[in-house]
Amino acid sequence: MNNIIEINNLSTYFYTSAGAVKAVDDVSFRVRAGETVCIVGESGCGKSITAMSIMGLLEGPSGRVVQGDIQFGGRDILQISREELRRIRGNDISMIFQEPMSSLNPVITIGKQIIEPLMIHKKLSKKEAYKRAIELIELVGIPRAEQIAESYPHELSGGMLQRIMIAIAISCEPKLLIADEPTTALDVTIQAQVLETLREIKEKSNMSIILITHDLGVVAEMADYVVVMYSGKIVEEGEVVELFERPKHPYTRGLLKSKPVLGQRTEQLYSIPGQVPNPLQLTESCYFHDRCESCMAICQTQPPLLKKVETNHQVACWLYEEEGAAHD
Repeated sequence: MNNIIEINNLSTYFYTSAGAVKAVDDVSFRVRAGETVCIVGESGCGKSITAMSIMGLLEGPSGRVVQGDIQFGGRDILQISREELRRIRGNDISMIFQEPMSSLNPVITIGKQIIEPLMIHKKLSKKEAYKRAIELIELVGIPRAEQIAESYPHELSGGMLQRIMIAIAISCEPKLLIADEPTTALDVTIQAQVLETLREIKEKSNMSIILITHDLGVVAEMADYVVVMYSGKIVEEGEVVELFERPKHPYTRGLLKSKPVLGQRTEQLYSIPGQVPNPLQLTESCYFHDRCESCMAICQTQPPLLKKVETNHQVACWLYEEEGAAHD
């Protein structure tokens, strides 16, 4: 199966008066055609910055990619011109952002906002683009499409706005869709509907998806492959069934353990002790060592490297450095 995109040794830093923040630190993964890759982790682990780096949306001197390459369509999109990147962005690679209300222009109608990328990238006439906009609104499951097209963002609910964001993102039939926590602010019923819409669109168009989330229920429902991030680094990755059934990294195990299970009542829901470390105070170590129940002396002085423990399963943990320990 062909790779749609390959991220190799990506590092993105933010430069502040207090020092450099390693928001993304030597991250590598790939997405194949028709595959959904979920990036999982707590807030502040580098998930969204990875997506922003792929999209080329880090402007200005404070935040920039300092290392690595992103191969898309046979080219490193970190090295192409801004004009070439604009032709790719919204056309071949699209993104759904976390907050639809802040991502849509409040003084422009929904229809005009869907029409814009169609006219720019697909060179459709205004009439053709409007017709396609109506089809897209219907495709994402919103009734009264023509009335919705003439509405403004404040006239729609959160769930409808998120569907409109999906309609805009898929309007040019991208090869890759990046969805940054697209269901975070939605209730459970609307969340399920939005995920179902994404799944149907993916199956019809063989589109690849990078789905960023902290919700393991969403991961179980949507993912083919899972990348677990912690403090800017990948600590574990693997096929979804393998990772859920045989998690290796203590952090991944903690995330799975903290997920409530229907029908299993406990007095108190499990939570991983401690907090994500201050990115300005990271040392040469496993960044999870001070929260880990299996911490060893080496964890506090040396960072572990990603190591293959199964055919499609890698983990960065000193527990699996000894030969044979991976198959305990």
